[in-house]
Amino acid sequence: MPKMKTHRGAKKRLMVSASGQPRRYRAGTNHLLEHKSTSRKRRLRQATTLSPADRHRVKRLLPYR
Repeated sequence: MPKMKTHRGAKKRLMVSASGQPRRYRAGTNHLLEHKSTSRKRRLRQATTLSPADRHRVKRLLPYR
């Protein structure tokens, strides 16, 4: 059985925290930023953990984690 390859798109978008939890960046920070409030843009910069429903999928896309 060959080794599992990392999904390159997932590797660019997701990271794993020190405790092993998959983390992602929030959507909505690429365009149309003029009308969004400063506090909203600041909040969107923070990474967040993935929902439990998506964690099993990420473990398959990033097999080495």
